[in-house]
Amino acid sequence: MTMSSDTSQSSSAPARGSTRAKQPQPIKALHVGSGDPLLLLHGFMMSPHCWEQTAARLSTHCEVFAPAFAGHWGGAPTGGPSVDVGSLADRICEQLDELGWRTCHIAGNSLGGLVGVELARRGRARTLTLIAPAGGWHAPSLTQWRVNLKFLSLIPLVEIGKRMGGFVIGNPLAQRVALLALSKQASVVSRRDAAAALAAALHCPAMVPMILGAMRAPAQDDLSTLRTPVRLLLSEYDRVIPNRVYARRYLKELPESADRILVNGVGHVPMLEAPDRIATLIAEHVYASRTRLRAV
Repeated sequence: MTMSSDTSQSSSAPARGSTRAKQPQPIKALHVGSGDPLLLLHGFMMSPHCWEQTAARLSTHCEVFAPAFAGHWGGAPTGGPSVDVGSLADRICEQLDELGWRTCHIAGNSLGGLVGVELARRGRARTLTLIAPAGGWHAPSLTQWRVNLKFLSLIPLVEIGKRMGGFVIGNPLAQRVALLALSKQASVVSRRDAAAALAAALHCPAMVPMILGAMRAPAQDDLSTLRTPVRLLLSEYDRVIPNRVYARRYLKELPESADRILVNGVGHVPMLEAPDRIATLIAEHVYASRTRLRAV
């Protein structure tokens, strides 16, 4: 089993010297472009904002839809005290039905990757691109508890941030601290994207219900049963779910036909640092499916 490595450089401009951005506003979904239907799913405590640059690049050849998850910033209410991958996928399926998309290409980051796997199991995915996906652990297990405790430890910081409101969202120091977890090179992430990431983390009513639900959730089924063409993108500097621990199941269980690519020089949410590279890696997988060629 081998993993290839992506070493090309991001073309996104450094954010140093940029002007102070206005306070970001919640959005229910990004919906841009025309062509092959492409669903983009964000991570836990994030929002569609993290896809904006990548979606713009992909929209030249794809009809891109990037919704906010229920219970997340811009998303619908969860409708109950418990939130899990299944309920998030239910709502996404409803949105796909509203669009008239029986199937579509899917790319998901972190939690979005885990939901993408669930959608693929339901027969909704033409191709599946997993970007630093969550769920690479057995349950119950110490690894499962470790990642949930990591998010539980953020609750006091989130509560403090809520009380400080817009000051935190627009504060360069607070943005830099947040980006330490999400990126490798905070300096290349725009102030606007950093502010949106902070705002999403501070406006996520599903935070505690999802953490508690994840502690009780069973492990996902064996990944070798996936029949959808899969491309796995792992971030070299993932500080949220480091590859050496949390990527093992994906590397071991995904079918041999799946692409396994290490994206160099990026953190857990690589779309913030390298939108060109991530757009290209998604697009390659989408285009290869047209002729049933494996993207390498």
